[in-house]
Amino acid sequence: MIRKVVDWLDVRLGVRELWEQNTTGYLVPRTINAWYALGTVLLVLFGLQFLTGILLLIYYIPDAEKAFDSVGRIVNEVPYGWLIRNLHAVGSNLIVVVLLLHMLSVLFMGSYKKPRELTWLSGFLMFNLGLALCLTGYLLPWSQLSFWATTVATDAAGAVPVIGPKLVEFLRGSPSVGPQTLGRFFALHVVVLPGALMGLIGFHLFCVRRCGISVPPFGKEARPARVGAVYSHEKHPDGIPFFPNYTTEEAAIVCFVLAVLVGVTFFAPEIFIPLDALDPADPFATPEHIKPEWYFLWAYQTLKIFPSKFLGLAAQGALMTFLALLPFIDRSEERRPARRPLFVTCYVIGLLLVVAVSIWGHYS
Repeated sequence: MIRKVVDWLDVRLGVRELWEQNTTGYLVPRTINAWYALGTVLLVLFGLQFLTGILLLIYYIPDAEKAFDSVGRIVNEVPYGWLIRNLHAVGSNLIVVVLLLHMLSVLFMGSYKKPRELTWLSGFLMFNLGLALCLTGYLLPWSQLSFWATTVATDAAGAVPVIGPKLVEFLRGSPSVGPQTLGRFFALHVVVLPGALMGLIGFHLFCVRRCGISVPPFGKEARPARVGAVYSHEKHPDGIPFFPNYTTEEAAIVCFVLAVLVGVTFFAPEIFIPLDALDPADPFATPEHIKPEWYFLWAYQTLKIFPSKFLGLAAQGALMTFLALLPFIDRSEERRPARRPLFVTCYVIGLLLVVAVSIWGHYS
């Protein structure tokens, strides 16, 4: 029966040819390593987030008076609701971890360089959209922690000259975090940002497939990436088939990450769902030492380091702009880390600096 369906589709769409071109007939570099599998890991994690998010929407009520109780009902009354909620919460944090690892590996291996500028830009935008999804989703349980963390995060926009107060009001839907903020963040988290993310994922995959997989810049055979003035797909005639050779390795890495996700969800969800997240929001009781989530700690502490919030925001904006435009700034063809000592030094120092500032922000 299945073969008849495939035969019917093949006559009309040539599905067998498409399958061969993109699987067994698609060759990837023989030296490809595990870091290249992080893109597939992200696809799986994003798919899991969409699935668990849809299931949560069945019972969640986006109302300031009912949101916290609806989450409590999901966790305590709905069959396996606790599992779905915890998978969604832990999964969002794990996505940020994998996104960071993916970006760091691309930077280290110089895979952002010509002709992959658009691949890098779309990936960088996906990273920022992922952070925006985390920020908007964080408020939805309407807990004490999420309420005040959102207050702190949106307060930062007030440092923008002239339009700062209006920008804060635009983000919140009112002068302070309230029911309008919840409705606004719910719409962004459920409709606007996922739609934009799906479009970016499609474009990113198109760029990856169109340009071809870059050769890892390691080993004796590694050479500078020579790029001509006209379009050409990077082919690897001596490579290995994408399917089943490399997909087997990808599947193993995906299973490992899913095992980590399940392990944290079952045995240590409090890492990402602390005690303050179990209390309902109270606009009249400010918790002590309230801080944003771990992936925003570097930005939070940066605002405290500089003498004014505006300078802190300007420094963050300059850093993000530099990273976005890096493929257009670094135009050299050399991708081998051993031949890029200045870049590797800045890479290591920058990474250590961000980690140190984040730890400082956690304990400050």
